[in-house]
Amino acid sequence: MIETFTIDRAAAGFEFGTSTQRLIPWAGQAHEPPFGQMACFLDPGTQTTPDCHDQDEVVIVLSGQAELRMEGESVRLHAGQLAHLPRNRTHVVANPAGEPLAWISIYWPLHEPEEDSDG
Repeated sequence: MIETFTIDRAAAGFEFGTSTQRLIPWAGQAHEPPFGQMACFLDPGTQTTPDCHDQDEVVIVLSGQAELRMEGESVRLHAGQLAHLPRNRTHVVANPAGEPLAWISIYWPLHEPEEDSDG
């Protein structure tokens, strides 16, 4: 069966200092996928909270403009562009423009690896 979903800010919760709509995995999905995906929405002049995780992430800008900041680096993206954020690097997504920003975040693995407690 083909599953379809609508990306909609009204369906978003609030995580990481931004509105986020979890897309993959979805409720009732038969098998857990190896990656996660969410739609993110950010108002003009705001930014996400700093984030660092043991997962790679790809940011795909759907609309608006994004400024990605990562440990002293900065790049601007517009609709149709994407960037890779390597794991274990603190990053922020900012909206420097006067219009709302929407992007898709794809990250893998789905769950962060557990730390080895044997030390």
